[in-house]
Order: sequence, then C-alpha cells, then structure tokens
Amino acid sequence: MKSNNLTRFKDHLDKEYGKVGTKSRTEYEEGFEAFKLGVLLQDLRIKEGMTQEELANKCGTTKSYISRIENNASDIRLSTIMRIFREGFGKQIILSIN
Repeated sequence: MKSNNLTRFKDHLDKEYGKVGTKSRTEYEEGFEAFKLGVLLQDLRIKEGMTQEELANKCGTTKSYISRIENNASDIRLSTIMRIFREGFGKQIILSIN
C-alpha cells in the first residue's frame, strides 16, 4: 500500500516560515498580501480592458508604477492604492483587521 505524503498548507508554512506570530512568518504573510493586491489590480485592469498606460493616465501615475505594483516590486502607500482603485475603476477598497 502506498503511503500518503501530503502536507497541509499550514504545516508547510510553519516549516518554511515559522509559526504564526514569528518575525519570518509575519514577513511572509505581509509579502503575500502585497502580492495579492497586485494580482487584484491586474485582474481588474484586464477585466476592464485597460492597458497599464491607460490606467496610469486615469490615476495620474506612470505605467511603470502600475507595473511595479502588479509585479510586487514596489511598496505602495495606502492612499495611492485607494486613489488608483477609485479613479481608475470607480471602486472603493474596504479594509478589515483580523
């Protein structure tokens, strides 16, 4: 009989980045949230049929800045991301704290 070598994702994260609350785990989770924000921005931009340049022009920023956000290569101010979603898509960001 074959053994099941599956690992739960939580266990994988614990092993690779430490338990919840450790510095390395917190850094990983913060980075992942920034990555998700970039993916959300890119998905919405594509859904709306906009290029990075078109979105940048609507928001008063540059194509390279939009690209850096989408590729997780830039820290971004909350006020800036709120402006991009508001002016670029007519959307609001709603935050929650867990």
